[in-house]
Amino acid sequence: MSIKQIIKPLEHLVTIHEALVAISREKTEIVKEGAVEKLQSLLIKERKQINMLEKAEESRQEAVESWFLENKLPLTDTTLTRMLEIADNEDGIEELTAITITLTESITSLKQQEQLNKTLLNQSIKFVQLSLDMINPSLKNMNYGTNKQEPAPMKRSIFDSQA
Repeated sequence: MSIKQIIKPLEHLVTIHEALVAISREKTEIVKEGAVEKLQSLLIKERKQINMLEKAEESRQEAVESWFLENKLPLTDTTLTRMLEIADNEDGIEELTAITITLTESITSLKQQEQLNKTLLNQSIKFVQLSLDMINPSLKNMNYGTNKQEPAPMKRSIFDSQA
């Protein structure tokens, strides 16, 4: 198996990661708007992309393992980094290096965008909790004023009923 056959699954991975970055940016806008209905449909779309990503990653792993087997190398460390170290003079190595860098950048961008989404969701949860706490005050705050009980003044009537 040549390096050029490994590039195809990598290009597919880059495409999927770019689609996930776009979905993640869309999620950010939806969270800012607070549109839960839109978020649910977007999560379904994201799940489909993740399933495609898993299949593409399996394909990439199989291609890299086949390359290692073909070159009679041990299968203990079948990573692209190791492959780039070994195959420094093969045809297509520059293209493989470039696509690997592009994939790494896409993954980094996705991680950053998802971290932003996580932060926004945590802030939204804190705001909702604060709002609920304000609506449902604790028992300590139910009575206004001081805690001491003042005795009610005795009421006297003008007419003395004991006489």
